[in-house]
Amino acid sequence: MSKLASALQAPQLYEIVADRLQGMVLAGEYAMGTRLPAERSLSLALGVGRATVREAIAALVNRGILETRPNSGTYVRPGARDAIRAAGAPLAADTSPSATLAARLAIEPLIAEFAAAVGKRDREMEALLDQMEAISDWADAGARQQWNELDRQFHQRMRGGGAPRCSPPVPGGGGGGGGDPLGRQLRDPGPPDPPRARLYVYEHRLIYEAVASGNQEAARFYVRQHLERVQKDILTYA
Repeated sequence: MSKLASALQAPQLYEIVADRLQGMVLAGEYAMGTRLPAERSLSLALGVGRATVREAIAALVNRGILETRPNSGTYVRPGARDAIRAAGAPLAADTSPSATLAARLAIEPLIAEFAAAVGKRDREMEALLDQMEAISDWADAGARQQWNELDRQFHQRMRGGGAPRCSPPVPGGGGGGGGDPLGRQLRDPGPPDPPRARLYVYEHRLIYEAVASGNQEAARFYVRQHLERVQKDILTYA
């Protein structure tokens, strides 16, 4: 193997941090339900920048090992050790939230554009948006999980409106139901608080109205705008 190929396969710094945190959970240093130290403390203890810690935490949230609670912090999820053992291998290169969102930014505006080419209203999508808007108790893990499931169904339904299916390298597409790690990350991570939730639903409505009215340019624009906001928020609130 060439030196260049070896360099390309070297783990990123956030992956090393995520694997170390994951190992601490597996070893029992952070028990189930334990609140992790603050981001600044982890940054100092691990000798890395706060942005690296944020991305490592976001990666472990996507793997179902950690969870972030609004206005509270980051906690080890129940069943985290089982999730680690089930995964088996260390974090793969494609589990970077920022890298995945970059892929979404390239793909999902096109999905929305194709869906808008059909241009029809959908009562089920409207009902999903209404249900998302009705959720307000963001301190409840079940409510957050429900929001994410409704979001998944919304994106999946939009893809059914004439949009072509994504190729296998990007399983699940815009919120599809893929069970693999990358497919799970292709869903929005969920808003961190009620005001942000209202904003997310508003942006979803803009996307839906553009798709339903057949406005391909607007559909593409609103999806890109939404994902750029999610990309910023996942690093700000993780």
